[in-house]
Amino acid sequence: MVSLKISQWMLAGFVTALSVTVTAGAQTGAGAAAQPAPAAQSAPAAQKAGAPLQLQSLGQQTKADPFPPVNEKFFTASTPTVDTVNGFLKALWGYDPNRIWRVEAIQTTAAPNVSKVVVFVSDKSPNAKVQPTAFFVTPDGKHAVAGDAVVPFGVTPFADLRKTLQARADGATRGATSKDLLLVEFADLQCPHCKEAQSTMDQLLKDFPNARVVYQSFPLVDLHPFAFKAAAYGYCVQKQKNDAYFVYSAAVFDTQGALTPETGDQTLKDAVTKAGLDPAAIDACAATQATKDQVTASIKLAQDVNVEQTPMLAVNGHLLPLTGIPYETLKTIVSYQASLDGVSTGATGAAVGSSSNPPTLGK
Repeated sequence: MVSLKISQWMLAGFVTALSVTVTAGAQTGAGAAAQPAPAAQSAPAAQKAGAPLQLQSLGQQTKADPFPPVNEKFFTASTPTVDTVNGFLKALWGYDPNRIWRVEAIQTTAAPNVSKVVVFVSDKSPNAKVQPTAFFVTPDGKHAVAGDAVVPFGVTPFADLRKTLQARADGATRGATSKDLLLVEFADLQCPHCKEAQSTMDQLLKDFPNARVVYQSFPLVDLHPFAFKAAAYGYCVQKQKNDAYFVYSAAVFDTQGALTPETGDQTLKDAVTKAGLDPAAIDACAATQATKDQVTASIKLAQDVNVEQTPMLAVNGHLLPLTGIPYETLKTIVSYQASLDGVSTGATGAAVGSSSNPPTLGK
């Protein structure tokens, strides 16, 4: 049996109010779903005349429709459309064929041109609960807001971030030369969780031959005093020999405990030596303003794309925290995102995910 459980990683930072993931175990959920708040006015003609109010695919071998019937009086905002909301949720949740949902309301709010969207979510298992969730869409239609989280919104919510990373990610690389399937890992060499995530990154590299994997430095300088200098060393190692970076970073991860005021400098130099380079030359390079500016620019890139923790993985622009996601789920998401973007993963075996529109039920 599967269950619906609120989980922040599912939307990679989009607050738990909108984040639903399927996990093993006993059923949890909100019980009987609450109806949307009453509408202040009748539904606009534009929303009524649009695409049918849809139910994400139930298939023909599953339970009866678990959601309340759609009531058009709860659709008082002309934007976003139901199709746009479904496209947004499909980009987030479509990798999971067991998940089902229905858009139950798109309403005007007291804030000019800010719309409230109510979605009911469940799964195909016989006794699954229905979980209501809500978020707000900004007037320009480009962002969704829930709690204190703001994320890209739209049918292709990750497209702009994908382009940004294709243009600006400048860390050491492994894998394919093409940026069609771009996996950018934001990490901190003094971060224990980043150390743990390296085995995941190694496996992704093996499982997706067409992926270009970038290690992008995001030193959390307020938490890790040696992280900035370790990143600066890393850029200098990369400049001399790209592949040497990963020998260097592995050595730093292995000796994180020695990144102290007493032994930190020597620890970084020893890591450079293991990478086959001259520690004195790398130290001199790291001390230059140009290298410091490069690390600062990498930090700004992370901030510009709303990376709030390390390690974080961007899969063609789709941000996912690397800790807490089962590997097979992560692998499925990578495959699904690649299918949405129309690119090949190079993986063997059956393809995962589909960019085609799922079957739906009307009103």
